[in-house]
Amino acid sequence: MPDPAGRPVFVLHRHERPRLHHDLRLEEGGVLRSWALPKGLPTDPGADRLAIAVPDHDLDHATYADEHKSIADHGWWELVDRTDRRTVLDLHGSGGVRRYALVRTGGPGRPATHHLLHLLREQPPSG
Repeated sequence: MPDPAGRPVFVLHRHERPRLHHDLRLEEGGVLRSWALPKGLPTDPGADRLAIAVPDHDLDHATYADEHKSIADHGWWELVDRTDRRTVLDLHGSGGVRRYALVRTGGPGRPATHHLLHLLREQPPSG
């Protein structure tokens, strides 16, 4: 599912096993950077969901589906802002554009793989 305009792709996989969860995958640096979302994407502005960094996947995984994994959404993404602790991005998916912040929560006593995926209250204009 490469983007015809050459923009970096994203895919949201829905996994049925070992228990229902989603994986967010963002194309960056020739791979799909990936986070497991035990409760899926946040749907209410201002809401947070746990996002656990998992190993990168090959780009061909953007189109992968099987009897236990389906593609819940896909499209392209763009970087809005990045610091050493937070990445703000727009996901351009089948339902339109949504702006999220992926915030690293690791620190003393916390795993470096833990993040929060935050749906920003201020959303980009549709169009």
